[in-house]
Amino acid sequence: MTLHPSIDSGFRATDALFSGGTLVCNCASNPVKVRIKGDIAHNHACGCTKCWKPEGAAFSIVAVAPTDNVEVLENGEKLVVVDPAALIQRHACKQCGVHMYGPVEREHPFQGLSFIHPERFEEKGWAKPGFAAFVSSIIESGFDPSKMDQVRARLKSVDLEPFDCLSPGLMDYIATWTAKKNGVLPG
Repeated sequence: MTLHPSIDSGFRATDALFSGGTLVCNCASNPVKVRIKGDIAHNHACGCTKCWKPEGAAFSIVAVAPTDNVEVLENGEKLVVVDPAALIQRHACKQCGVHMYGPVEREHPFQGLSFIHPERFEEKGWAKPGFAAFVSSIIESGFDPSKMDQVRARLKSVDLEPFDCLSPGLMDYIATWTAKKNGVLPG
């Protein structure tokens, strides 16, 4: 099982003095570049079905930065909001699909923050993920619910405490029901 390439390959040491950098999409030519001023916070593995994930990864890696510290540097015309109705306004490259930043603009506890994928930084030294969120949600992408105990054990083995609302068993049940309803898993 591939959690995420940055997790599976063993995370590199962080730099206590990391002060931001440039996120780059996956385009071979004319990539979108977004500058993040300052450090990131709340870096974590995320199993939700909304976050961008590298090919084959069960989880994304996502952190937040103040939206005021986010600046599109190059090729911003390639960006499109993935789901205008969503709380997080994920701006993705129309060409390669990588989510570059996602501000929360509505009234919400996260208003004023932008969600980013730190593995897209050109620079090294960003903080490693500190936990895993929405773990049960990987079921909604078609992950086998009977293997969730293995997923949680693997996350814990790399020091990522798995979190969900309610108990893991109940969250697996809800996510399995949703996946079956949506035709992602057989009914």
